[in-house]
Amino acid sequence: MPKQTFLNLPEEKRETIMNAAVEEFAEYGLENASTNRIVKNSGIAKGSFYQYFEDKLDVFMHMLDVIEQKEMEYFKDKHPPSSNMDTFQYFRWMVKTGMEFGLAHPRMIQAAWRVLLGEGFYYGKNLAEYRQKTKQALTTMIQHAIERGEVDPSVDVELAVMIMETWSNAITTYVLNEGIQQKNVLKWMRSPKTQETIDKLLYVMEYGLRKTESEFVSKP
Repeated sequence: MPKQTFLNLPEEKRETIMNAAVEEFAEYGLENASTNRIVKNSGIAKGSFYQYFEDKLDVFMHMLDVIEQKEMEYFKDKHPPSSNMDTFQYFRWMVKTGMEFGLAHPRMIQAAWRVLLGEGFYYGKNLAEYRQKTKQALTTMIQHAIERGEVDPSVDVELAVMIMETWSNAITTYVLNEGIQQKNVLKWMRSPKTQETIDKLLYVMEYGLRKTESEFVSKP
């Protein structure tokens, strides 16, 4: 977490420092990020940096907190198009709405996922608590889907959660790897071809878990 001296800075200066950090992580990841470049590009003294943060990891973790706050604010006014959506329709809506959030903050999201997935940081001890919350939310979702007859009851819930989590990360990785090569990432992301690819990825996940029509038919 940032030190109080950072929180006491004017908002404009805090944003300048964080923008420099975002660019650094987006270009170099966390492992190869340089505090010297962050200092230089934000126009502060190196001594000041350590009055604000412990190290570059501290800056990165604060960036994740900022993303979480922005995401909560973004989703506050977002509602599913229908109250009758099943679990997979809702999950699809969540994924695509999350992608739209990413389009609103492309560089910050690129910086985050380059480290989280590109460097495997997502699976490390620093995010263990966050991952546990995510897994619990997915567990509840799958359990409700089984109760409603949408998911094969023989499916192992923990395995289903792992599949949904992995598929979400796979889609994010696809968008990250392909999107950064585009001159206009917003246009690319919203293109029919990109949306079709995302739909196909979600389809593979969904129909690996969904209870098929034939399974509803009573056997003689």
